[in-house]
Amino acid sequence: MNRQYIEKPPPLAVSSKGKNKKQHFVNHTAPNTPGNYERTQTSPALSSTRSHEPINDSDDKLSYEIFSILESKFLFGYEDPRLVWIPRSPSRPGDSEAGPSPRSPLTPNGVVIPGTPPSSSFRSPRGRICVLSIDGGGMRGLLAGKSLIYLEQMLKEKSGDPNARIADYFDVAAGSGVGGVFSAMMFATRDGNRPIFKAEDTWKFLVENAQGFYRSTGGGGGGGAGAAIKRVMRTGSGSGSSSSSVTAATAKLEKAMKASFADLTLKDTLKPILISCYDLSSTAPFLFSRADALESDSFDFRLRDICRATWAEPGTFDPVRTCSVDGKTRCVAVGGGLAMSNPTAAAITHVFHNKQEFPAVKGVEDLLVLSLGTGQLFEVNYDYEQVKNWRVKEWARPMARISGDGSAEFVDQAVAMGFGPYRSSNYVRIQQANGSRLGACGPNVDTDPRAENVKKLTEIADEMLKQNNVESVLFGSKRIGEMSNSEKLEWFASELVIEQQRRSVRASPTVTLKQAVSKTNRNAINATLTLISKER
Repeated sequence: MNRQYIEKPPPLAVSSKGKNKKQHFVNHTAPNTPGNYERTQTSPALSSTRSHEPINDSDDKLSYEIFSILESKFLFGYEDPRLVWIPRSPSRPGDSEAGPSPRSPLTPNGVVIPGTPPSSSFRSPRGRICVLSIDGGGMRGLLAGKSLIYLEQMLKEKSGDPNARIADYFDVAAGSGVGGVFSAMMFATRDGNRPIFKAEDTWKFLVENAQGFYRSTGGGGGGGAGAAIKRVMRTGSGSGSSSSSVTAATAKLEKAMKASFADLTLKDTLKPILISCYDLSSTAPFLFSRADALESDSFDFRLRDICRATWAEPGTFDPVRTCSVDGKTRCVAVGGGLAMSNPTAAAITHVFHNKQEFPAVKGVEDLLVLSLGTGQLFEVNYDYEQVKNWRVKEWARPMARISGDGSAEFVDQAVAMGFGPYRSSNYVRIQQANGSRLGACGPNVDTDPRAENVKKLTEIADEMLKQNNVESVLFGSKRIGEMSNSEKLEWFASELVIEQQRRSVRASPTVTLKQAVSKTNRNAINATLTLISKER
């Protein structure tokens, strides 16, 4: 399925005190129907796929406007209730029928987390959809990997379950580049019950395979839009590596993906996942979605092909032509970081539009979102006298920095504004605050697999967890919080556990996940894909 960003997003609704006050609503057609576009309406009635209550609060209106502008298009809306699965929530002995107190500042183990803001006690009575988003970033993915390891450890402690996994507590996962690979690893399953990989396996995967994926000189590139532009500007051809080295790296990447996922497909994931790439054939972003895969084999792709596509950074790996398991949908993919370095907005849009699996969602107060960054390469500042005579060569690195890190931070800023008063309680962004440490690693930090670079990145990741959490606020500003990133992750783990506990006593389900009717015949899939490969 080709889901494109809106070429011309509709203007923001203008608030007025007059009788003809204009409100912004998102209206979608039914699934598999063309013309799935956004429209600004003056009617107070929402589309049947959304809440039937008009958005009166200005903060809620702003939230929907921001997410509507950022969104890519999805086709959702399942019709058959027999195919809906309501996940069981883990429960703890001694929990009352009412569940944990909605305003208690205590963690499930009764421990008060230092610096917990008062707003963190708010929990929607309808429950909250738990969303995980992971940025791309090449070797900088080690920072996100460390955050995942710490979060999973906290989940084990807070739940009292030594086998707790991240996939047990999140309802949606989205990723770009290496973040997409991490998402696929943590949510892939062979038995339909438990995930194959632990959070620790994501970090190990990157460290153990780095030497094969990247040259020790770090001359390639590869962590996202900024890295790709940097290679184009440096070489004039988009490749900092020789053709043979890129081909060799591509072969090793494909081998590693096949070893990790074999012939598993999008249907072989425990929860909805979204992984991005950029489709050269349609010149538009492309999102691999489990929800689409469950609708049709034409939207089901092998996980190893998806990971190959989202990590196909120009100059580091060859582009890839991938196709669905039935061969009907194809795309020519390059890395997801070029299209969507921070996929948080896409994940939120997925939840808002997927009313069958997330029926209780009415606004951002019904979300609990964790966005993991991979650091910022802020090196120096420039003034006018310094840059006014620059030419292409001098602009190369600043352009890369602005494009790569800037786009991810723009999404963070927009999402934070969309959450409005729920920003502190429902949205957490974990990002390395002091970019100078990453800049000291050198211009090839994204693609340098040497042990010394891995050590530096590991140290920076540990330092990041100790830093105070930084929150985006109005007018592009940042606010340093009282809690460190590790404390914020600990608090977030507590919220995840409490949410799962409360689901077991709610009268209506918070999440109803659709399951595949039957597992697709793997031999038929392989035969189809082999035939297609021979036709190329």
